[in-house]
Amino acid sequence: RVIDELDAQLIEGGNIVDYHSCDFFPERWFNIVFVLRTDNTTLYQRLEQRGYTGKKMEDNIQCEIFQTILEEARDSYKTEIVHELPSNTPEEMEDNLEKIVEWINQWNITNGVP
Repeated sequence: RVIDELDAQLIEGGNIVDYHSCDFFPERWFNIVFVLRTDNTTLYQRLEQRGYTGKKMEDNIQCEIFQTILEEARDSYKTEIVHELPSNTPEEMEDNLEKIVEWINQWNITNGVP
C-alpha cells in the first residue's frame, strides 16, 4: 500500500528517500543508493546519547556489525548504484553531503534538468 501511494511521485524522479531499510522499495525508483556506515564505538555512543537501551541498542549495533542495510541494498539494487559512505565524524558527514550534492548536480546536467 505504501509503494502504491508513493509510486506516482517517486517514479518521476528528483526525490530523496531517507529510510533505514530498502528491500521493499522498487529498483525503478532509484538512480543511486547511499548507505551511511558508522563504526560500532561511534554508533554505541550516538545511540546512548539518544537514550537507546536494551534490545533497541543491541539490534542497531548488530545491524551495523553484520552490514545488514548494506547487504540489503546490494541484494535489492544493481551493484553499481549502491555506494557505502563512512559517517563517523562531522568531517565525514560534511564530505558525504558534498558527494551527494555533487552527484545530484551531475545527474541534473546529464539528464537536462535545470
